[in-house]
Amino acid sequence: MPAWLLTGRDGSSAVYDKRRRATLILAVVAAVAACMAVVPSASAAPARPAGGARGLAAGNPWGQAQEVPGIAALNMGEYAEIASVSCASAGSCSAGGAYLDGSDVAQAFVVSEVNGTWRKAEEVPGTAALSNGRGAQVNSVSCGSAGNCSAGGDYVSGYRPSGRKIFQAFVVSEVHGTWRKAEEVPGTAALNKRGDAAVTSVSCGSAGNCSAGGYYASGHHPAGGAIIRAFVVSEVHGTWRKAEEVPGTAALNKGGVAQTTSVSCASAGNCSAVGWYSGAGVSSIEQVFVVSEVHGRWRKAEEVPGTAALNKGGVAQITSVSCASAGNCSAGGSYLGAGVSGNQQAFVVSEVHGTWRKAEEVPGIAALTPSKFAWIVSVSCGAAGNCSAVGQYIVPHAGAFVVSEVHGRWRKAEEVPGTAALSGDLAEITSVSCASAGSCSAGGNGFVVSEVNGTWRKAEEVPGAAALGAAAITSVSCASAGHCSAGGNYRAGPGTDEAFVVSRK
Repeated sequence: MPAWLLTGRDGSSAVYDKRRRATLILAVVAAVAACMAVVPSASAAPARPAGGARGLAAGNPWGQAQEVPGIAALNMGEYAEIASVSCASAGSCSAGGAYLDGSDVAQAFVVSEVNGTWRKAEEVPGTAALSNGRGAQVNSVSCGSAGNCSAGGDYVSGYRPSGRKIFQAFVVSEVHGTWRKAEEVPGTAALNKRGDAAVTSVSCGSAGNCSAGGYYASGHHPAGGAIIRAFVVSEVHGTWRKAEEVPGTAALNKGGVAQTTSVSCASAGNCSAVGWYSGAGVSSIEQVFVVSEVHGRWRKAEEVPGTAALNKGGVAQITSVSCASAGNCSAGGSYLGAGVSGNQQAFVVSEVHGTWRKAEEVPGIAALTPSKFAWIVSVSCGAAGNCSAVGQYIVPHAGAFVVSEVHGRWRKAEEVPGTAALSGDLAEITSVSCASAGSCSAGGNGFVVSEVNGTWRKAEEVPGAAALGAAAITSVSCASAGHCSAGGNYRAGPGTDEAFVVSRK
């Protein structure tokens, strides 16, 4: 989830996931701005064609979008958004995000779907005590089984003499349908010397057995600012162990800034995580890493094979990883090519039987974007070697693309069918989830789109979005083929945004 709810009001936080993304896509934003405007969120959505929901076929499986039950009572500050959704089985999902309270302070919430019905949202238990009301947000949610989920995020624990906020990382677990009290990630108090920590991603291999990753500030950087390190932490049989710096990243992270961006667990104790780190020297070359947890033990991180050769421009990011089975995962991100223009291109990389292969430019992406600006935002694997990834490209307008891996081979990327008619020149795609090989769903700024038997159908406006207001999906999760849930936020009125959910049954 974008960290603006905690940071945007006073700009005081060194939340590096947000800052990192802004740095990496600076050239992309400039390119889009030069053409027309930046890619919109729900609060800046393009005008919709007359006629309500477009492209809805008879028997459309997506139900009507609805405001998150109970969020209006919590959201006194007039902004709420779902950051993450996870479904353990059809009709059994959990989601989390943040809302602004009456004092215009971000607070974390969770909400659960039980037997196909969304219950009332609630403030994450215990976060008010952790932050003393100063603010918190959920960044990621994952469910190991129905009613058994974990979530992570960050909260404001205090202020420095300068007035800048001090951030700590938290985790919270749902057990048999009841959310327990949030706790500071064990061990991060000792690691987080400079007061900037957050959980960015959580994944559960089974109920009570999850892993998470993020970043913490370990000290003062000689060049200014803080030394930022990447961490991982594991939950075993319902108890969170102590966080640790990602093994091997200290040797990689010569520039002093690193973080874990995404974690995926195929089974209890068998996970993969990805992230980025900065190299040494004035150029501050930024590279990407992968690291695996095998039988509950995190191995040494390694630079993503092949990215050094691709990343001639010195700035790479890896945004998402997904594991279909232990040791069989796929991930994606972007890198900068050589030259003054700093062309940003999308890449994918796969792990096969525990070994990461060489990263490759997304096949066909160069044909979609002659301006050579593209990046992967989300990856999901339905089976080993059968995954889908979604992303953005500039042509020079902003377009959304999908690309599929079939039997271990990445096919050619294609524009998301139908998005040009729905979103015009500003299509944004944010999340994809695959329940099985060739059966996936994805969403973005006001649309959902499904892959059926390996073929992507035409995107359609989120059913019910026209009645709610301009909507943007931030997260999609599919428990089984054709059974998915998604969430995000919509413009409820002038200056007011609410959180919504929508399910495919």
